[in-house]
Amino acid sequence: MKPRVWPGREYPRGVTWDGAGVNVAIFSEFGTQVDLCLFDSPTATEETHRIPLPERSEFIFHGYFPDLRPGQLYGFRVHGPYEPAKGHRFNPHKLLLDPYAKAIGRDLTWHDAVFGYVCGHQDEDLSFDERDSAPYAPLAVVVDTAFTWGDDRLLRTPWHETIIYELHVKGFTQKLPGIPDHLRGTYGAIASEPAITHLQKLGVTAVELLPVQYHLDDRFLVDRNLVNYWGYNTLGFFAPNPRYTHASDPRDAVSEFKIMVRALHNAGIEVILDVVYNHTAEGHQMGPTLSFRGFDNRSYYKLSPDNPRFHMDFTGCGNTPNMGHPRVLQMIMDSLRYWVLEMHVDGFRFDLASALARELYDVDKLGTFFDIIEQDPVLSQVKLIAEPWDVGPGGYQVGNFPGLWTEWNGKYRDCVRRFWKGDGGTASEFASRLTGSSDLYQWGGRKPHASINFITCHDGFTLRDLVSYSEKHNEANGEENRDGANDNNSWNCGAEGPTDDPKISALRGQQMRNFIATLMLSQGVPMLLAGDEFGHTQQGNNNCYCQDNELTWIDWELGPSQQELLDFTCRMIALRKSQPVFRKRNFFQGRPIRGTDIRDIYWLEPNGQQMTDAAWNAGYNKCLGVLLVGMVGEVGSRGELQVSDNLLLLFNAHWEPINFTLPTTNVEAVWELVFDTSDLSEEGSKLASGEAFALQARSLALFQHSAPLEVD
Repeated sequence: MKPRVWPGREYPRGVTWDGAGVNVAIFSEFGTQVDLCLFDSPTATEETHRIPLPERSEFIFHGYFPDLRPGQLYGFRVHGPYEPAKGHRFNPHKLLLDPYAKAIGRDLTWHDAVFGYVCGHQDEDLSFDERDSAPYAPLAVVVDTAFTWGDDRLLRTPWHETIIYELHVKGFTQKLPGIPDHLRGTYGAIASEPAITHLQKLGVTAVELLPVQYHLDDRFLVDRNLVNYWGYNTLGFFAPNPRYTHASDPRDAVSEFKIMVRALHNAGIEVILDVVYNHTAEGHQMGPTLSFRGFDNRSYYKLSPDNPRFHMDFTGCGNTPNMGHPRVLQMIMDSLRYWVLEMHVDGFRFDLASALARELYDVDKLGTFFDIIEQDPVLSQVKLIAEPWDVGPGGYQVGNFPGLWTEWNGKYRDCVRRFWKGDGGTASEFASRLTGSSDLYQWGGRKPHASINFITCHDGFTLRDLVSYSEKHNEANGEENRDGANDNNSWNCGAEGPTDDPKISALRGQQMRNFIATLMLSQGVPMLLAGDEFGHTQQGNNNCYCQDNELTWIDWELGPSQQELLDFTCRMIALRKSQPVFRKRNFFQGRPIRGTDIRDIYWLEPNGQQMTDAAWNAGYNKCLGVLLVGMVGEVGSRGELQVSDNLLLLFNAHWEPINFTLPTTNVEAVWELVFDTSDLSEEGSKLASGEAFALQARSLALFQHSAPLEVD
């Protein structure tokens, strides 16, 4: 029996179960008719019912279906002009995925029929394909989003207390011991006791999940028997990716995701989503017609003003959503609010965020997207992280995002790598990066936490590979090693790849400790790549976006050196948490504290004296020290009294040891060695002010003292 249809409402958008029936509301400014298509099963090759939506209000087609229930599979067909030269690509022969789909009932099967034009036709995308794409197109499913959250709520961990752990749902859990086989690689695995135990042992406060919104595997990858493993190819901005679920019912993807969030929150761990609103999986004009293109290509995408047949592309992925259109902007804002209010996530990392600021062509940091988020009562209260660049002109915008935003600090990554590689002329910038990059953020009234500090991330070498390879080795990707960036800031410590040389292995371990310690003891927010805490390797592949296999799945069988690095990483995180001076809410001032003669920070030369301009400007200088004066009586963000020791960090990126004289102070100080990355057995030894410490080649040492100090 054909379902009944009533006029319904134009909001909420998409297909929504309200407890009695289903409301449908779809935007299409230039479309002339929208049909709801109902399917009986995921294997169905055609719809059982095709029902035109009866009403149209301000470009919103809508209807209410009192007979439909959760579990119903569906798609849409949209009628309208097919005029590619004018930007219109309507084709009712193509079944379309609801842009507001909350769950995916069937994945895409690649076939020429999912393209709006005739593949291989002499006129390419100007032709019109009449084949029905229903047997191959993805389907959405109606869901009941009700869930028992209990007292779960956003954790709102202060930024300066945040430590981020970037992970891939499958890569992190596929081989993790103790997880039941049916849960491996799923949201449920993240919620499991073994996963949470490891996160708590590390001491991280937030996980940043690589994209979990519904994405597609590119056709060229499928043809090579590869996948889009990272997931930066979104088609459904509201739906959790079903490939990370273990249940057979596609509706359960929503509840499984919520169970994961609830479990992480119970463990005190926030959930941050890596989201990709800067492009969609439909690509450029030669891409498939799967959703947005078929609903209204001219409205959803930014097209060339000179020739709207072609898309504007600021990401290298073929298209850019038209953020200047109110309905497109509304969809993205609705998506973000949905993940916060309905799925309880604590924040977002925006991939290639500069592309979202391009209202016309240039990047505008005060664009509509940012204005709306600043004013939104929900989104303005969650964590917002920008990847502050895209591939278009003027797209590198590190330091230029609005006040609510934090940023992946690519300059921190590059400078710290150069310093520990031993490049000269980096000391001055290294000092700035270590203390929160005030040169990038202070001018705009922002705090040190605006800087998300990282050494490695999913995109590039792992930490072990950074110190083990000088060249990328991406042959497994099938592009003859042409893909991926050439990283000039990596260093193989004397041998390319795996080695049996104990000296080289020891140096690599020492360099990894240098990076981990620098990251955790820098001002700003540290981000650690999953697996770096014990030296996971991808065998020199710095672009594993298409590798869903042993190369990217973290190997949890740890040897002695890996266990040693894991223990060291846990210590550095615990040290950061125990000493408030490593997580200041404001920048160091370099001037007397509270009317005393004591300053909050001192920069030192190896002779124990304060750095001179000549020393800062010396291109050969690769050794420096910094004394952080303890903040006795500092009040924390929750009103608690905080006390830091005086902490002296010594850095030596030279290839030879340097005797570093501990500074003479206004009290008779005895400095205790907390750790030395060149020799972990020496901790606890004590030196008096004025004594020389043998700071080994390419090493970092930390001393502490509890009395108030003033450097002579």
